[in-house]
Formats: sequence, structure tokens, C-alpha cells
Amino acid sequence: MPVVICLLRGINVGGHHKVGMAALRELCDSQQLTEARTLLQSGNLLFKTKERNMPALKKRFEACFEQAFGFRSETVFRTAGELRRTIAANPFAKRRDVEPAKLIVAFLAADPLGDGEQQIGRLNVTPEEIHLRGREVFIYYPGGMGQSKLRLPKIERALGTFGTARNWNTVTKLLSMAEEMEHASKPRL
Repeated sequence: MPVVICLLRGINVGGHHKVGMAALRELCDSQQLTEARTLLQSGNLLFKTKERNMPALKKRFEACFEQAFGFRSETVFRTAGELRRTIAANPFAKRRDVEPAKLIVAFLAADPLGDGEQQIGRLNVTPEEIHLRGREVFIYYPGGMGQSKLRLPKIERALGTFGTARNWNTVTKLLSMAEEMEHASKPRL
């Protein structure tokens, strides 16, 4: 069964839309999404599923989530393989001056509309650095995100799709967890 990484948007942020991680794992169990695991309290969920149709699974999951918790949380799904490719595509990988906690990956829900590279190029991002790679936007905030004017809503408007962001430490930990889940299901010889 494939491992799916589900990134929920806007839960447990600033005291709003509170969701317990145990309740989130129970929701997965009720939907035959197995071996559910969570990371941190910020909407990072992994599970296994027999479902191959990711758009249908995403739609069903979002509806069940809304029914269970009373609000809608848009989600972004990636498979373990897609997350591996994201990590391999990191344009900052060879740079020693990049702090992992200040490197953000925005996972987009869909392909950017129009010429995404051109849209990203129009954003005034100094001193931040931004790169689009398929459905992921890599952003380095050398001074941290707190004081930056380059916020996710601005990027979403430019690209015509929503996303949800995670720092590099979280991204790599999610892949590590996904790979553990993959290896646990492989038969031993």
C-alpha cells in the first residue's frame, strides 16, 4: 500500500481550528486509512491506503474532516515518491549558508496557472530567494519569515492555486517517517 503524506492547512495555528492529533488518527481509522501517524501539532499526517485515485481520496478525506471537526481544512496530498522527488529538487541543497529552519517548501494543490516561473519572477522578494519546481515553491527567508513581506497568500495569488508550507526540517522528517512506513510493510527475506 502506498504511503500518503497529507498536509492540512490552517489547523492549530494561533489557537484557531484546534484539532487533536489522536482525533485526526481516529478519523483515518474510520476511513480505512491505515497506520496513521502525525508529526507535530500542525497538520502533518501520514497514512497508508489502498486507494489509487488521489483526487477522489482527497475529496473524501476533506469532507470527512469537515464533518468530524466542524470546519474545512484544505489539504495537499503527496506520495512518499513525490516527497522524495521534492527533496531531490531542492535548489538550495548544495549551499552551506542556508539554515534548514529558514528554508520553506510551499506544497501547491495544483499546477501553477500560466507561466509560473514568470509569475514568481514578478514578486519582489529581496532578500528572500524563491524557486518554483513543479508543484513546489522553495523559499529561503535569510532573516526569518516573521518580518518578511513575502507571504504564502501573495505566492498563491501569483500562481493561481493554494498551498501549505513546511520548513525543511519538517519536510525531511516527513520523508523519514514515510520511508519507515514503507520499509515496515516490505516482507523480510
